[in-house]
Amino acid sequence: MMKAKLAELDAALYFVVFCPKPRNWFRLIALGLSKSGNGGLYVLVAIACALFLEQLGQQFALTVILAFAIERPLYFYLKNRFARLRPCDCYAVKALLTPSDKFSLPSGHSAGAWLYATCLMEQIPLVAFPLMIWASGVSLSRVIVGVHYPLDVVLGAAMGVACASLAIVILGSV
Repeated sequence: MMKAKLAELDAALYFVVFCPKPRNWFRLIALGLSKSGNGGLYVLVAIACALFLEQLGQQFALTVILAFAIERPLYFYLKNRFARLRPCDCYAVKALLTPSDKFSLPSGHSAGAWLYATCLMEQIPLVAFPLMIWASGVSLSRVIVGVHYPLDVVLGAAMGVACASLAIVILGSV
């Protein structure tokens, strides 16, 4: 009963946020934020940090690698365990992009963005606010473009922060 009510609330929130026919500028922003969480940017920033920020950048790169090594298997396990169909596959709505896989819970983009932001904030606290805005934007964009429910991105974000925090703790004691 509780699970059904939660799913009903999540679907209602989805239709509040999802934007099937956004204005061009809004569509570009949502798609841009979503694509910024695809992973390529993570590799470039980690390499740049490792090259230009010396020990601090190397610590960041190592932390990100460990955090993703923890997060990715957990992500795949949960994604297949929950096997929640994406909203664009459940309702007569077309997503603004084609998702890379079948299931929606948890959001890998949200997990990755929050993991990355958390690791970078640990090393460079000065950029915390912009990173939180960016990670929130990546997460929200996944609902706006129609490929995730709000609960998917909230759980993905929590998972990303938790995996990053665990990696930070592990490496902090090395």
